[in-house]
Amino acid sequence: MKETSLPENAFRELKEGEEYDPLMKPGQSYREVTPWSVTWGIVMAIIFSAATAYLGLKVGQVFEAAIPITIISVGVSGAMKRKNPLGENVIIQSIGACSGMIVAGAIFTLPALYILQHSYPDIAINILQVFLASSLGGILGILFLIPFRKYFVKDMHGKYPFPEATASTQVLISGEKSGSQTRPLLIAGLIGGLYDFAVATFGAWSENFTSRAVDLGNTIADKAKLMFSINTSAALLGMGYIVGLKYAAIICAGSVTIWWIIIPAIALIFPDLNVAAVRQPEILAAAATPEQIFGYAKSIGIGGIAMAGIIGVIKSWGVIRSAFGLMGKVFKGNKEAVEEEPRTQRDLPMKIIAIGATVTILLTTLFFFFDVMEGNLLFTIVGIIIVALIAFLFTTVAANAIAIVGSNPVSGMTLMTLILSSIVMVLVGLKGTGGMVAALIMGGVVCTALSSAGAFITDLKIGYWLGSTPRKQETFKFVGILVSAATVAGVIMILNKTYGFTPDNSDVMAAPQARAMAAVIEPLMSGEGAPWLLYIIGAVIAITLNFCGVSPLAFALGMFIPLQLNLPLIVGGFVSWYVSSRSKDASVNTVRQERGTLLASGFIAGGALMGVVSAGLQFGGINFANEAWLQNNLSQVASLVAYSLLILFLIKATIDKKS
Repeated sequence: MKETSLPENAFRELKEGEEYDPLMKPGQSYREVTPWSVTWGIVMAIIFSAATAYLGLKVGQVFEAAIPITIISVGVSGAMKRKNPLGENVIIQSIGACSGMIVAGAIFTLPALYILQHSYPDIAINILQVFLASSLGGILGILFLIPFRKYFVKDMHGKYPFPEATASTQVLISGEKSGSQTRPLLIAGLIGGLYDFAVATFGAWSENFTSRAVDLGNTIADKAKLMFSINTSAALLGMGYIVGLKYAAIICAGSVTIWWIIIPAIALIFPDLNVAAVRQPEILAAAATPEQIFGYAKSIGIGGIAMAGIIGVIKSWGVIRSAFGLMGKVFKGNKEAVEEEPRTQRDLPMKIIAIGATVTILLTTLFFFFDVMEGNLLFTIVGIIIVALIAFLFTTVAANAIAIVGSNPVSGMTLMTLILSSIVMVLVGLKGTGGMVAALIMGGVVCTALSSAGAFITDLKIGYWLGSTPRKQETFKFVGILVSAATVAGVIMILNKTYGFTPDNSDVMAAPQARAMAAVIEPLMSGEGAPWLLYIIGAVIAITLNFCGVSPLAFALGMFIPLQLNLPLIVGGFVSWYVSSRSKDASVNTVRQERGTLLASGFIAGGALMGVVSAGLQFGGINFANEAWLQNNLSQVASLVAYSLLILFLIKATIDKKS
């Protein structure tokens, strides 16, 4: 009889001499890499790369695509009556999951090039630069991580919780019994997609509900610099549910602090302070709108994000310090006969990894020399040393973070990389717009490498638990990287041409992390004074929060991301808390929580995907929205009504007894 449950020792440390025996036995061969699994993996990579890129640029949060992809692969395999599809589903998940990791690396840095282009028209950007930075970074991250696979997934078995890998593995195992989990995901995806499509393409109602919808709210915003604004999209509601009440509360606390305390205080205490951006006409705080003051005050959030990254590195210093020693052990162990390893422990040969890493670094060097560093050999050598060293040092940090808490502080580490890169490149003589482009491309490569390394350890742990062949996962991961990098490059280009990342359109494409990167790099490279006082205030806040046991990165992101994109997270978080605490039976609450997660994932995927479709239509000149209606305050009232109905549907569908 076929096993459909993980062994008893799957989640605990092994006793002396005890071995872990996965579902797919090491001594047998299974269908893994097939036309079916590769095709579906590529399809998932394209779809979710587009969806996560859109949502990430809109709100700064990249939802993890691995679990929805796993659910879909299980559902499709079940619907098509695939025989023993477990090995194939692991490959589909592994290829498709490239979407989230490449997107995070690309959108946190590379849109900053478009943002800076608004002020520096001589900055030239092309789709090839975005593709090369994303793909080379992703490949480098995977190659740097593979030597550490056995350490993280085998040697440390039972010592790391791997929360996301655990969830995905359980879904894959459930597929051996039933694929029924796919239905609510698809229904929610359809509802969320149509809901957001009606807003983005037809302008059925306003995208945001604000306190300016009534005269009193407008007066308070103008006089007291105090306002309320919430985005009513289905995708953000689902995002809040997935994030959960605790994390959403920290993010919103940061947002409330900047919008409802610091901004009014600046206008009241420093009315003559110039809050205009660099090289913009003077705007005094007393006469500025809350949004204009936020453009000045959000530098506090930048300081907090940078310090949160430093704190993360300090906490992980033990892992960083052991990285070189571990790498030495791995290369020393390469002398053993690899063919004697069981199927479930066979990695790509160390020779291929070494050659691959060398070739990738060489290609990155050529990319830097001919397209980024203005043909300057010194700039190129310094740049590639910075990229290779930081990518290697932080690879284990990223993997360690994912293994323990399931989240990767890649934006903080990348911000540190950009600051370091900017300072070093200025010291060797690369300044101005050329320096900005170089630092951002370098940051894009590093960010993608770290994001890829962190996410891939999840895939490898899933394969370890189930008994996949690591070599096959590792080989076809490169296919997913190339597909995702090409998709992300295209989506960024379309969104820039459709909405733009300029200040005028910040409510549409916030790209918060990329804006933070641009805001940090610009003064360093242009010789203008950076707002160091605001950075220091943010850093002090981050240090204080860390001592209090509060996530400084989440709070700092809340201070940097616009208010209307943060408040939906707390709404979704409250829904998650509500539906998972109504019953006195803990098992019922667990079932409801899991069903809500499926529905929320559907909202995110459907809403984000239709957002990309809508952007594509507008890119082609097709837009049915009535601007006069959207300027009418009644469209905001309609937005609140529609949002309330969507929330009620999510609650009712989640706690439905029949489910």
